[in-house]
Amino acid sequence: MGSIFKAPSPPPLPPVAPVIEAPKAEISDEEKAQIKKDKDAVARKRRGRRSTILTGPLGIQEDNEDATNTLLGKN
Repeated sequence: MGSIFKAPSPPPLPPVAPVIEAPKAEISDEEKAQIKKDKDAVARKRRGRRSTILTGPLGIQEDNEDATNTLLGKN
């Protein structure tokens, strides 16, 4: 079955804008020092938390001598 009216055609697309390059940001020495200080602080905090964890993927990682000591003495 044909139709009496023809389907509307879409309007033409607008022209594509040229790509603009972002300006290069220059970081001063003070900013570089602050960034390094912040990264070092994060790494130090990460090491501190990791050292408190006594278990690993294989379970408790203690020597047998340490595991047998109790408050009442050695087993």
